[in-house]
Amino acid sequence: MQNELSPPIVSSAARVGASSWLRPVGIVVAGSMLLALCARVSLPLSFTPVPLSLQPFGVLLLGLLLSPRVAVATVAAYLVEGACGLPVFAPTFSGSAGLAHLLGPTGGYLIAYPVAAAIISVVWRRTGRGFSMALVGTALGDLLILACGATWFAAIAHVSIVPAVSSAMLAFLPGDALKIVSAAGIATAWQRTRSGTSRQHPN
Repeated sequence: MQNELSPPIVSSAARVGASSWLRPVGIVVAGSMLLALCARVSLPLSFTPVPLSLQPFGVLLLGLLLSPRVAVATVAAYLVEGACGLPVFAPTFSGSAGLAHLLGPTGGYLIAYPVAAAIISVVWRRTGRGFSMALVGTALGDLLILACGATWFAAIAHVSIVPAVSSAMLAFLPGDALKIVSAAGIATAWQRTRSGTSRQHPN
């Protein structure tokens, strides 16, 4: 007796195997594109080389919407795209691109993105996925981004930590508060929509 699978079974198994990795890859690509679009919404500031952009909002939102592993992979893919020279980072006065941009004055923020996304995802998924914990998770992630950005900026610009915190962290708190609330609101609404759909169609 031959121990062979029939063609329909083999074809079905192949489709299942392909879909198991195509979906995460698609999510990573779409998420990195979202970050690139957020980066294009940027406003240069006269008192700091760090522009005001929607990049952090994209990171916060992806951290809430994606699993920790996929969120980290998505943000890491975005950083790799930028390091390779693709125009995905927020424009700065220096006009740097590629690896030079990643290692420039705003590098601390960028390098902190994967860790922040992971923290946000873990916090929200382990605490019931409510609006209040979405606020807590995104606030923690955003503070990590700002702290790493300010520390990196102090080292790159050769300034003490106090002026670095003032120009690279405190100046962005009001705008980041809006990003935190917006990301938490969108993710919570999305979660409620998914929960309602699941109850209506349990199978």
